[in-house]
Amino acid sequence: MADTEDEDEGKKKGGMIPTIGIAVGLTIVAAGGGWVLGGMLSGSFLTEEKKQEIAKAAELAAAGAEGHGTAEAKPGEDIVPHISTEENGVYMLEPITSNLSYPSENWIRVEVALLFKGSPDVGMAEDIHQDIVAYLRTVSLQQIQGPRGFDYLKQDLEERVELRSEGKVSKIMFRTFVIE
Repeated sequence: MADTEDEDEGKKKGGMIPTIGIAVGLTIVAAGGGWVLGGMLSGSFLTEEKKQEIAKAAELAAAGAEGHGTAEAKPGEDIVPHISTEENGVYMLEPITSNLSYPSENWIRVEVALLFKGSPDVGMAEDIHQDIVAYLRTVSLQQIQGPRGFDYLKQDLEERVELRSEGKVSKIMFRTFVIE
């Protein structure tokens, strides 16, 4: 019996030293990892070329903010044009804000873009805008809840737009969709 008690005490004492060693080792690894990550985030590991590129991008962003978003392209620099333009057949409608039919204290805000098959027709787009407003006033909150409700709403609006445009609009794209 005495032998088993000595063995149990030996196991308990022997188990404490490796546990402390593992804890110290993990602490050192975590401190080293934090030091490396901190250096990466602070930019001390960046090369001079990368630092110059970041500074140049910051200057362009500042120039764009001062010029209200119209940063001019310098020779040799490419600026990607915005894809949603009338030249591409995309016409952004004005944001639509309306109350729902039930409950009437809930509001909906939708921003929609229309993709025309040719050049956009502004008059037709305004008619479509008014048609969407009129339709949204007839929708209840229960009809548009969840992903399936949003899908049904989109399908209904696509049908209305196709009828109103007589096939000149190929797609309706939601930019924002908020219910309050």
